[in-house]
Amino acid sequence: MIDLSVVIVSWNVRDLLQRCLESIYTSVASSLYAGPGGQSFKFEIIVVDNASDDDSVWMVRNRFPDARIVVNQTNRGFPAANNQGITLSRGRYVLLLNPDTEVMDSALSQLITFADRHPTVGIVGPQLLNPDGSVQPSIRRFPTLKTAFIESTWLQPMVVSLQSKGVARVLSAPIHRMLDRYYMADRSEDIVQDVDWITGAAMFTRREAIDDVGLMDEGFFMYSEELDWCRRFQEEGWRIAYLPGAQIVHHVGKSSEQVVAARHIHFQTSKVRYFRKYHGIGAAEVLRWRLMAGYLCQLALESAKWLLGHRRRLRAQRIAAYRKVLATRLLSRGGG
Repeated sequence: MIDLSVVIVSWNVRDLLQRCLESIYTSVASSLYAGPGGQSFKFEIIVVDNASDDDSVWMVRNRFPDARIVVNQTNRGFPAANNQGITLSRGRYVLLLNPDTEVMDSALSQLITFADRHPTVGIVGPQLLNPDGSVQPSIRRFPTLKTAFIESTWLQPMVVSLQSKGVARVLSAPIHRMLDRYYMADRSEDIVQDVDWITGAAMFTRREAIDDVGLMDEGFFMYSEELDWCRRFQEEGWRIAYLPGAQIVHHVGKSSEQVVAARHIHFQTSKVRYFRKYHGIGAAEVLRWRLMAGYLCQLALESAKWLLGHRRRLRAQRIAAYRKVLATRLLSRGGG
């Protein structure tokens, strides 16, 4: 029996993918898991390539012949590609792992041991680290509509900056507290705890729970799919746990940052889709128009700076990106 299946969805990050795969083998070798009968744990690696053009497929086949690779002819999106890997996997547990991560020390055996001891836990999130070793916040509470208005929009850095500026600090304080609650800033990042959801760079999942809940929602192309999945797990009675002792380095967003306009489009359409799914069409439409208004403001601001001759190349790039975002009307493939 295979104990752990590691599923990695990759797109044009060959060098990071190589480091990720190397770290998995190193982690396995660094600390063997003593399972039933004293046997070390058995694992498999499944790489799903979403139409990379950087020799990622060649690298995997030649340097990691034990890994199974699925080659998609088009970029199917993150949830759909993960579902391909999950469907092919055979492990008791499935670790969905971003290619821009590196597994530290005995993280894999720690995740298996913890899950074996806590059978009501459906998903375990390891502690994510930045490349400099600092903790990368990865635990969240479920978002409210108010949270969605601010979080990951141009208003969020403005609120943060206003915290140190006199009267503006008083005005921004309620929003700052709301964001702190969303990011679970009131909880220690160094204790084992149950959470609402974890970010999707590394999601250790129980096969039994996946069979119960179902695969990822492929209506999300990228972003919010892990939020949706964790919510569905909880609705079926499975716990979401955070295990800081298991650590994984995450080089944030190295795949998604390659296409700026697409990143904005996927992130915001997924956010709207999530609110349509769980809060209704009314909430989703209010959010969609709020986000559209934000991009219109940014487009006007960048256009004014371009007219004034301020860093015109940068302004032109941003203007083009915001126009692409607005052209979609932030409607996902499912219309939400």
